Amino acid sequence: MKTNMAERSKTADTGSDIGIDEIITGNLSKYSAVPPGYYGQPKRGHLLFDACFESGNLGRVDHITEFEYDLFIRPDTCNPRFRVWFNFTVENVKESQRVIFNIVNFSKTKSLYRDGMAPVVKSTNRPKWQRLPPKNVYYYRCPDHRKNYVMSFAFCFDREEDVYQFAYCYPYTYTRLQHYLDNLQKRNMNYFCREFLGCSVQQRQLDLLTITNPGE
Repeated sequence: MKTNMAERSKTADTGSDIGIDEIITGNLSKYSAVPPGYYGQPKRGHLLFDACFESGNLGRVDHITEFEYDLFIRPDTCNPRFRVWFNFTVENVKESQRVIFNIVNFSKTKSLYRDGMAPVVKSTNRPKWQRLPPKNVYYYRCPDHRKNYVMSFAFCFDREEDVYQFAYCYPYTYTRLQHYLDNLQKRNMNYFCREFLGCSVQQRQLDLLTITNPGE
């Protein structure tokens, strides 16, 4: 598996952003990635993908082999050319199952993944986010995907009953932000003011925060 990714990484270079023709309208919800032509109930090892949760992003999965999957992320709501963030879960794995995930439709020509950054992962039994080893992460321009930029990473599942979650970096959700602001507001600090400005297109609260010197 490493040899395959290393060969692909030789194609890496820089250039202009490349668009993508696929239209991805929503996040996957409990999608079983079974081999082409397979019928019947998914077996253990047929990975089950889900991104239908806050801050999730995964629009499509293609089963390449039992060891490799191509993943397509959805674009930003107001900018269809911008595709960077991903956040999804995987379950129904086999113990010691090794896979390669290829995020195949990144929009950026340059990425910190080329300089040692790596995706983060957590699981049911390891709820703290951890970075993957940088040696298992490759960012390159791939001729097999219309010269789109691809980020591939290798991973080995070690617990069959665990749910694994992968993300571009440490997620910070809107709900977490609102809880944090609520707690600040309850402290009635004279130098902190939170005002309601309005709602976003998706009907989320927009806050104006004013922070001054404690003595003012």
